[in-house]
Amino acid sequence: MAGESTANTATSITEHLHEELLNSADVEEFLNELARVAARNLSAPADEVLCGIALLRERKAATVASSGPAALALGQIEYQTSESPGMAASSDQMTVLIADVVEDTRWPAYSDAVTGHRIRSVLAIPYQLQGETKAALLLYSARPRRFDGSIRESAEDFVRQTSLALRLAVRFAHYSDTAANLRATLESRTVIDMAVGIIMAQNRCSQQEAFDLLRAASSTRNSKLHKVAASVVSALGQGTVRTHYDG
Repeated sequence: MAGESTANTATSITEHLHEELLNSADVEEFLNELARVAARNLSAPADEVLCGIALLRERKAATVASSGPAALALGQIEYQTSESPGMAASSDQMTVLIADVVEDTRWPAYSDAVTGHRIRSVLAIPYQLQGETKAALLLYSARPRRFDGSIRESAEDFVRQTSLALRLAVRFAHYSDTAANLRATLESRTVIDMAVGIIMAQNRCSQQEAFDLLRAASSTRNSKLHKVAASVVSALGQGTVRTHYDG
């Protein structure tokens, strides 16, 4: 019966996170819910566990999600100190345990900072993601040795259960970024083409000559080509140019 109960719990968590993934506006919203689910499942009565999630994506600012304000403050310490268990877990892809912050000497600046928040034990577990993206589940407790033994195993099992949902969230975020970049490119291309057409009409020149004039103006003004093009279109009273893109 215990095994069946554990399996049912894992299924309910997975189903909840997949539904949350479909309903979330962005990856950060999903990560915050993931952190809250972790905190609920790993806490005990009168023995709260705070949870954060650190996400590092290529050419993107680090994302720190949390189960609440206290966990968010602790997660931000990961990036305020040069070295931390979360960074070590993410880069080395190994679980990092600080059984007692007061006794651990590996990251003194980090230990001093979290001690100021009355934290005594920390557990950082890496997610197995694809590509250059790194992530780790960060758990904090006011009690020393909170994450020893079976509690650590439960936390690692939670990461395994939720890895697929996080991989999907990261992939959706990548596609969203790609679509946004495509829209920006199309909008930029449209306003440049319109400006070239205006210059052709005004100067009775070829398309290439018009584009060369636009590029020369961009260089002279030390301004982006699409900004100079937008000013040409605006000067003609055409207003703001928008591309209708159904992506």
